[in-house]
Amino acid sequence: MTQPLRTGLIGLGEVAQLMHLPLLADDTRFAIAAITDVSPSLVEHIATRYGVPTRHEDADALIADPDLDAVFILTPDHLHAELLQKAILSGKHVFIEKPACLTAAQLEPILALPRREGQVVFVGYMRRFSRAFLELKKRRPALDAIRHVRIRDIIREAPFFVAQTRHVFKPADIPAALIADGRARTQAMLRSVMGEDCPPEALRAYQVLTGLSSHSFSAMRDLLGSPRSCRYALQHGGETVVALFDYGHFTALYEAVIDDVSRFDAGIEILTQTQQFKLNYDTPYIRNLPTRLEITTSSATETGTEIIGPIYEDPFRIELGAFLDSVVNGTPNKTTLEDSLADLNLFAEVARHFRAP
Repeated sequence: MTQPLRTGLIGLGEVAQLMHLPLLADDTRFAIAAITDVSPSLVEHIATRYGVPTRHEDADALIADPDLDAVFILTPDHLHAELLQKAILSGKHVFIEKPACLTAAQLEPILALPRREGQVVFVGYMRRFSRAFLELKKRRPALDAIRHVRIRDIIREAPFFVAQTRHVFKPADIPAALIADGRARTQAMLRSVMGEDCPPEALRAYQVLTGLSSHSFSAMRDLLGSPRSCRYALQHGGETVVALFDYGHFTALYEAVIDDVSRFDAGIEILTQTQQFKLNYDTPYIRNLPTRLEITTSSATETGTEIIGPIYEDPFRIELGAFLDSVVNGTPNKTTLEDSLADLNLFAEVARHFRAP
């Protein structure tokens, strides 16, 4: 590859400013060639900050830009399906932040769209690219040896961490009507899965699944395969979710809690009769915080723990490299739209338990 991959970004909010823009700007294999956002002041700020040569009036104009190789869709989730369809039909490579869509019904017709030969459509599940997670995949015990799995996301959300670490430009020129329309569209999409009479807290719980939990569900499937079923799930207040997945001879317990305690306790634990594998994740909103994998092995007479890490490499950077590798070298992409559909089906299955008597 002699020329950098010319990328256009749709959506310049928090995730773009904290993760994607700095990484793209630091990597000479990429060029930030064009941007667009519903906020003119935000477009102006980012164009000036990163020296972006082209500012498009809207997403349609950016997708149609013949000078771009790839489109990054970093918008609010309710816009994903429409933009994803247009970007695929343009023939450009596509990177879309998770979730690919909010519902399986939105994604299924997109899977049938014609694609240009070699066109890459990549869904951003950055935790699956963490070095510690990749090491766990290599060292994972045989499935028939596993007795129990615990997966957790017990966290405080981004604003607390971001306020102390990195400035995010927050525009004041987005029309109130546009914001209200986005909320209404999001609610309609959630209700298409949960039902028109679904209480607000259950809608919020489904939204937690498509946001925070999507990283964990995707990593769980990558590590263990898809479960036979969700046997139990419960939500309280929309921001506490517990689900129990049946893998036949073992169960995987998932816990999500969003609260105001200032810590980020996320990870995966695998237990066999004689070993415990423990992987931690810290908040992604502070760059380069360490991850580590601990493997404790015990016998009848002794025990010891091997620690892999701490590892400081940003999984977003590894993910970006994997996207480029698929584009340039044709390396198989593991976070495809088809892969993402499995998550959406699993979210819906979990959400059905929220409605059960």
